[in-house]
Amino acid sequence: MSTIFDCADREQMLAGMRQARQAVARGDVIVLPTDTVYGVGADAFSPAAVQKLLDVKGRSRQQPPPVLVGSADALPALVEAVPEAVQSLVDAFWPGGLTIVLPSQPSLTWDLGETHGTVAVRQPDNPLALELLAETGPLAVSSANLTGQAAAVDAVGARRMLGDSVALYLDDGPVSTGVASTIVDATSLLPGRGDPLVRVLRVGAISRDQLREVLGDLLEPDPEQDHDHS
Repeated sequence: MSTIFDCADREQMLAGMRQARQAVARGDVIVLPTDTVYGVGADAFSPAAVQKLLDVKGRSRQQPPPVLVGSADALPALVEAVPEAVQSLVDAFWPGGLTIVLPSQPSLTWDLGETHGTVAVRQPDNPLALELLAETGPLAVSSANLTGQAAAVDAVGARRMLGDSVALYLDDGPVSTGVASTIVDATSLLPGRGDPLVRVLRVGAISRDQLREVLGDLLEPDPEQDHDHS
């Protein structure tokens, strides 16, 4: 039976973190807190572990998970290049609720699903998650829920949906917002990939106005502006 570790209790937290590291190392799936919602995570560099994560959620390979990192310094190792505008986004919003899609580093031998050569990366703003990521390296992490159901905002809610399909649960209390991260696609900022614009794939914790403050005209026009010009 999967254990819930109450990370408000130092002894349970230490035991839970140790067992979480061990679970990730052997290719198992765990539930961990982030700053947006609870996530279900696995070793990003283990294709079998990533497939197990997808199976737990009931997702296909057409819905690849994003990758969480413990430090912005990890980004250049995972992507083909970090354009200046993307670095500005990282400086402004990491750690935090912004997921950035870029072409993945060609030298990496990983399999996150049907990514079409891209990877979605985020640094979460949660001390427990950051400590775990510093020890495990990048984790493939998707929201802790069954596909089609609302993302869990606490460990109990995650367990209600996922049960014993994961190795363990790290309980860091309810997340403060429960708002998923904003996802932007910055692939076209790399040379030879069309008009250099950052597209918003999902609006979440970071608003379009916040993005535009950093990106200016590199952010795609707002939908209502598109409508006005049609």
